[in-house]
Amino acid sequence: MSAPDPEDAVTDTPQGPEPAPTVAENAWGRVDAAGTVHVRTPDGEQVVGSWQADQPEEALAFYGRKYDDLVVQVDLLEQRLRAGSAAPDDAGPVLARLRAALAEPQVVGDLPGLAARLEAVEEQVQERREERRAARARALEEARVRKEGIATEAEAIAAGEDWRHGADRLRALLEEWKSLPRLERSVDDGLWRRFSSARTHYTRRRKAHFAELGERREQARVVKEGLVAEAEVLATSTEWGATTRAYRDLMARWKAAGPAPKPVDDALWRRFRGAQDTFFGARNAAASERDAGERAALETKQALLAEAEALLPVTDWKAAREALRSVHERWEAAGRVPRDAVRELEARLRRVEEQVRSAEETEWQRTNPEARARAAETVERLLASITDLEAKAAAARERGDERGAARHDEAARVRHEWLTEARRALSDFGG
Repeated sequence: MSAPDPEDAVTDTPQGPEPAPTVAENAWGRVDAAGTVHVRTPDGEQVVGSWQADQPEEALAFYGRKYDDLVVQVDLLEQRLRAGSAAPDDAGPVLARLRAALAEPQVVGDLPGLAARLEAVEEQVQERREERRAARARALEEARVRKEGIATEAEAIAAGEDWRHGADRLRALLEEWKSLPRLERSVDDGLWRRFSSARTHYTRRRKAHFAELGERREQARVVKEGLVAEAEVLATSTEWGATTRAYRDLMARWKAAGPAPKPVDDALWRRFRGAQDTFFGARNAAASERDAGERAALETKQALLAEAEALLPVTDWKAAREALRSVHERWEAAGRVPRDAVRELEARLRRVEEQVRSAEETEWQRTNPEARARAAETVERLLASITDLEAKAAAARERGDERGAARHDEAARVRHEWLTEARRALSDFGG
């Protein structure tokens, strides 16, 4: 403790009996012969206690230590205020206790200095209270804005149809709401009603949605069980084309049915797909077998075509016809060939058939008696017509009708050309 300025020392004493002589003293107090301990204050001395033991200096030391305890408490309070670890409301009781200790001191020390420090501490406490009040006002305003945002977002969720994430988001918003400070009751209650109503509205709509979804899934289960039954019946069918079309129709109906409850849907799909796999596996095996047969048939028909084409050109139509009949019989027995080879094979065989048929028709026409008679009759008619026209031309000249003679000559010339062709046709019959 530092000593006071001598000019500040208390020289006057209150009016009263002569004080007992001092037996021990320091800058802040004294002990008189009666054992009374005094502390010096700006208003004069003040009794703080008594000391009946020997060595009065020990009394000053004892009451000085009690003063030091008050100083330590003030130091600690100042430090905690500077560090922010002491709340203003927590500092209030300490300050009250210290002020009471100074009002009725039981210590010896610099009471004015300690009082000044307490005044400064009280000012700091008041500043902290103002800061905390302003901070709380800001926090409440921020909480109000955030709670309005929570209520608005909850209302938007309640109006939407995000059934998967909406409930999680509303739960998160509720936890956030709980973490925010309460506002003025009327404001807080109004915002809570908005938020709570939105949650209730969303929950009801979500329950109704999933109830409807469950009903639709149950209906889908019934439909898909029927489709599975149809698919399993078709699994052993060998009507490849019609059954393939039937499976396409079943698949379209499966997709249109919508999902059933997932475990049931997965099990039904495995049965449905298994029936499909059974049918299409058999169809593919049959197709592979058919393809192998068609390739063998193709080789056979290519060899038969080579045999048929060796008959050209036709020199003996009867022998060619018999050989072609044998080719036809083996052709039909060979079976189907790959579709992309059918047109070329049949076109080549048709060319051979046409040439054999043409040779046969030519020979028949050449040996047909009725056709020979018609050819001979045509020759005779043409000869008679030419003779008549030549006579008419000669008669016309005798009359001097050159125009008429020329007309008859031209008609006779044309019939001579026809006669040449008719005789050639008659010669084909050996005539």
